[in-house]
Amino acid sequence: MARRALILIEGHRSIGLLYVKAARGLGLHPITLSADPTCHDYLAAEGIEAIRVDTDNLDALIRECSRLSATYDIAGITGFSGADESVYATVGKLCRYFDLPGPNSTSVERCCDKFTQRQLLAEAGVPMPAYRLAADSTEVESSAADIGLPVILKPAVGSGSSGVRLCRNFDEVAEHTTSLLGAKRISQSSPRILVEEFAQGPFYWANLMGNEIIAIGAGDFGRPPHFVFREVTYPALLTDEERERIAIISLSCLRALGLGWGPTNIEFRWTKCGPVVIEVNPRLVGGADPQLVQLAYGVDLITEHIRLVVGDEWDLRRRHSHTAAARYLVPDRDGTLDWIGRDSRAAAISGVAEVKFYVRPKTLIVRKGDYRDRIGHVIAASPSLAQTKAILQRAVDLIDFSITPFPTVGE
Repeated sequence: MARRALILIEGHRSIGLLYVKAARGLGLHPITLSADPTCHDYLAAEGIEAIRVDTDNLDALIRECSRLSATYDIAGITGFSGADESVYATVGKLCRYFDLPGPNSTSVERCCDKFTQRQLLAEAGVPMPAYRLAADSTEVESSAADIGLPVILKPAVGSGSSGVRLCRNFDEVAEHTTSLLGAKRISQSSPRILVEEFAQGPFYWANLMGNEIIAIGAGDFGRPPHFVFREVTYPALLTDEERERIAIISLSCLRALGLGWGPTNIEFRWTKCGPVVIEVNPRLVGGADPQLVQLAYGVDLITEHIRLVVGDEWDLRRRHSHTAAARYLVPDRDGTLDWIGRDSRAAAISGVAEVKFYVRPKTLIVRKGDYRDRIGHVIAASPSLAQTKAILQRAVDLIDFSITPFPTVGE
């Protein structure tokens, strides 16, 4: 009898290894297809079967999966987003080709284009910040003037807060527009920039599986103008009425975008007018969130997603109700990471679930203003919010790392 395999398209620095371990726990053989398997350290470290293939080429992926099906029983296919969400749309096409459970690729593609997503949500009456689409610096400046400063500028396609910036005056608008247009020229695609009203208020997001809301978390960012998470907490401190409002809007988003299979992550700002949708992501959220949801509720989102992918019955029942939080370690300067200290002492504190660094000493640190700026995290959990926060702070206070700034010109 052929061994059951789970095909993973590309990898992921925070949840890729968790998928591999969960697949093995379900008796599946994980196989990663990647344009460059060496980009994902855990593949070699864990001895995971990895095959080099052009993951932007659907025909190449079909050929490789067909070849593998001669040896394995391919039970399911899923994957991870990178610079954009296109991989997940490709996953949907592969699943349809091989008659396997999977996301609707058309719905994912519509969702991945942030302007198209905004249009579909607006047609459904979903509350959102004001927005415009711009193709050049003149249109960006005009849109910013129409909406009113401050504004958010972001690429129309992308993920992980890459290229997202708060612009408080027209000099910042011009500067970031030049940066975004330059990046588009490098990628040889037509420049498309979203100009959005800066929705001010607490930041929340809902994690859904199918049409069911599993958890609502709260996040705090570091200093503007970028949006790099500093801390994430589950559950968000909301009233029953506030949770219900987020739930109603979340389900409206699914209907408007044709989603509802598998995981979805929906981001909100709670403004003076109530919750407005910042973004809908047709995939499982990365970072520490899956671990936090499991610590807070006892629901293993990754295992249950894999069950769905391979056609098994999932179990989304909550086992308990705790508070779990993560503090991301973000450097305050560029330079060379010299050393990391006392992380083992922090990990030994009761209530600390994990202390993890994503980089090693002597790594060059060049901040980009997005998720790549995070060099590690600390996760803690306990029965109460106050206790979890205290554990987290005690652990973070113990951790040391040193960065030597790069020499300045002339040194």
